[in-house]
Amino acid sequence: MKLINFASVFLLLLLPLFCFAEEQSSKYLWSDIDLFNNSYTEDLSELKERRIIRALVVYSKTGFFVHKGSIRGLEVEYLKQYEKLLNKGIKKEAEKIHIVYIPVSFDQLIPSLLAGKGDIAAAMLTITEERQKQVSFATGGERKVNELIVTHKNSLTLNSLEDLAGKTIYVEKGSSYVEHLKSLNQELVAKKLPAIIIREAAEYLTSEDILEMVNAGVITITVVDDFEARQWAKVLPDIMVREDLVVNEGGMIGWAVRKDNPELQQDLNKAAQTIKQGTKLGNTLFNRFYKNTRWIKHPGIASERQKFGRFVHLFKKYGKKYNFDHLALIAQAYHESGLNQKAVSHMGAIGIMQILPSTARDPAINIPKIEKLEDNIHAGSKYLNHLRKYYFSDPAISKFDQMVFSWAAYNAGPGNVRKMRRLTEKMGLDKNLWFKNVEIACGRIIGTETVRYVANIYKYYQAYLLMDEIDSRKQDLKSNTKTAIQ
Repeated sequence: MKLINFASVFLLLLLPLFCFAEEQSSKYLWSDIDLFNNSYTEDLSELKERRIIRALVVYSKTGFFVHKGSIRGLEVEYLKQYEKLLNKGIKKEAEKIHIVYIPVSFDQLIPSLLAGKGDIAAAMLTITEERQKQVSFATGGERKVNELIVTHKNSLTLNSLEDLAGKTIYVEKGSSYVEHLKSLNQELVAKKLPAIIIREAAEYLTSEDILEMVNAGVITITVVDDFEARQWAKVLPDIMVREDLVVNEGGMIGWAVRKDNPELQQDLNKAAQTIKQGTKLGNTLFNRFYKNTRWIKHPGIASERQKFGRFVHLFKKYGKKYNFDHLALIAQAYHESGLNQKAVSHMGAIGIMQILPSTARDPAINIPKIEKLEDNIHAGSKYLNHLRKYYFSDPAISKFDQMVFSWAAYNAGPGNVRKMRRLTEKMGLDKNLWFKNVEIACGRIIGTETVRYVANIYKYYQAYLLMDEIDSRKQDLKSNTKTAIQ
């Protein structure tokens, strides 16, 4: 992932958060701008002199996200509380310490911290032996976490961890769950049982995304921290949190700092006593950001699979014609209409691809009879191809991101996506990458609607890929069984 330009992020993305007096803010920002272009590894005393602490955060729909210029999320709220504690008793605005939020991917949290690109890895990281070799943790000293098995409520019967032998478990890429499942595998193999098949989920899918996919029946088993699983169980009605199936017991979670920053570690531990999960404040913040979250629909149930079966040949036809993965097209259609050709939006968009009649009639598309199923799919696919061809065909954009940008433009319009990419470049992020880059600018310009639109289609796409893989395995098994009988 491209390292971001910290000065630009601070100026363009984070300015709405800070409530300096107007006459102080400009002077403060520009006088210290060089700090954001350098790596440094100083401890709290020196950071206080700089009056800036850099928090590395992971972009997600609950932990850290941008909505119409405002940065929000659970980690943001915790960090704002820490900022208040840092500035307790400081009256002059020019002398106050400010926290800067630097978004990175999950697997770059610790590397970026060690490289001096940030001062705190502000994510709920489980403390593992491997991580402790690299960094120190601030936890408050009391928060114990169990990593629990979570399944779909109707999926299968598990009576013990040994029943996981030979099963496939999907977990967040780069998470502590991978390390602990590997340890469990050693125990299973020692008992002459088959090992668990550990699948790290596709890039850009977080644990909360995986839980949504379990709820939808797309994924059968995952592993999640107990507090996260319990909270999500309140809004995801079809997941089952197995308190009795503990993959790792009594682990600690916390924020990470460099080993040579003991002052910062000690100060964060002290602050955690006030803002840690479990306090009244912690519970209030957690519920605020998790309670009202949308979740993925259920493309895997029988009725939805029947729709898929009826329409898939048309998506294959136009996917081939316009060089799109047909599963990506059908994922978009599922998000747009639930694969319902009779759907009509309040804006007048029609059918399975929810395309406007004016768009379909445009000479560039010229497929006006979109009330017909095949023409609707054809028009939507052709329009998506038109967006890709005329706006996102730059070879510097990967084939994957060309598709993702086309999704975003289908929802928000190509002009808005152009504005997003320009702002992304000014922010020092990569204008050719949607996830963790342009989507952040999108949140600033038009809010979270398009961010959610793309994220949901991506989840549906991953869901269809998984279902396609499972179907292929079943077909291979049938063929092998038939051959063996013959």
